[in-house]
Amino acid sequence: MRSITTIVGIFLILVILWDGFETIILPRRVTRRFRLARFFYRCTWIPWSAVARRMRAGKRRESYLSIYGPFSLLLLFVTWAGGLIFGFALLHWAAGSAQVSYRDTTSFWTDLYMSGTTFTTLGLGDITPHTRAARFITVLESGTGFGFLAVVISYLPVLYGAFSRREVNISLLDARAGSPPTAAELIRRHGRGQSLETLGQFLRGWEAWAAELMESHLSFPVLCYFRSQHDNQSWLAALTTVLDTCALLISCAEGALQWQSRLTFAISRHALVDLAQVLHIPPKHPPSERLSEDDFEQLRALLASAGVALCASAAAEQKLRHLRAMYEPYINGFSERLLMPYPAWKVAAGPADNWKTSAWEKISSPSALPLSAIVDEEHR
Repeated sequence: MRSITTIVGIFLILVILWDGFETIILPRRVTRRFRLARFFYRCTWIPWSAVARRMRAGKRRESYLSIYGPFSLLLLFVTWAGGLIFGFALLHWAAGSAQVSYRDTTSFWTDLYMSGTTFTTLGLGDITPHTRAARFITVLESGTGFGFLAVVISYLPVLYGAFSRREVNISLLDARAGSPPTAAELIRRHGRGQSLETLGQFLRGWEAWAAELMESHLSFPVLCYFRSQHDNQSWLAALTTVLDTCALLISCAEGALQWQSRLTFAISRHALVDLAQVLHIPPKHPPSERLSEDDFEQLRALLASAGVALCASAAAEQKLRHLRAMYEPYINGFSERLLMPYPAWKVAAGPADNWKTSAWEKISSPSALPLSAIVDEEHR
């Protein structure tokens, strides 16, 4: 019995340590289907999202969903620590290691208490090891606990640094593509000033953003569950807007702008598909058509007004349909799994950009000019 307990304890410890290594330290995706961390997130996200699906879409549901990412991360650390403490407790019990200073009899709960105080480096001293095997296990566990704490502390700044860099560009997208962002609004705002060169620079910057998104989120998939600051923004909505814009320019435009669009589209689609494989999110076609023929002609008119040289309409529409089929099913799969709505091609009139709104606007000085009268010239 003690031999079986020893094997179970060693197996549990090795599984948790290897899972922590793959999750925190290993800087590449893991293709193995069964992983402890993946099983943990699947078991916790299903009930958490089930509660969210019963809520009405809005700020309350977004606030509830925003808690999951950070909270699940802490809960994962607690699960790892609890598993390691239990595994070492099995080894302590199998080795008959605990000797209690205030009573003669011991039990597994005594070994579990011994393991907990050793792993957390508390070391109260009321229970002490009295064999060579017990002392070895105690030293090994205390070192493991100290190393585990150090790795966790160093992991959080890296994780939140990657999250912060992701959100910076999402916030910058607000003034360029609206809130929520759309491809039509992005093209309209750049086309208003005939700033095609600026649009090319914008796509070049988002090419780098998509590459960093792929690198950071493949290494730390938990970042996919982290929500943006505003309810109408998300990394999925930003990626959808960029893919929509690139697909439209590849289909309709010619010249250097089309070339940059191809590069940005390639890395953005690559990031989307790889993330879907890591999270095991199968592609699923959208329930309805996102882009009608009338909307497509309006988008072509926006490109023409911006001075973009256009190709034939029939060939462009067919090419756009082919490009959309390469990413829209993955976008829809992510949206249904993570409960992140993705934007349409065109935004409905009415909602203001996030930077134009304020909680104190209603109580501002009556003599002050409205914000829209100062900076919102395009909507006059």
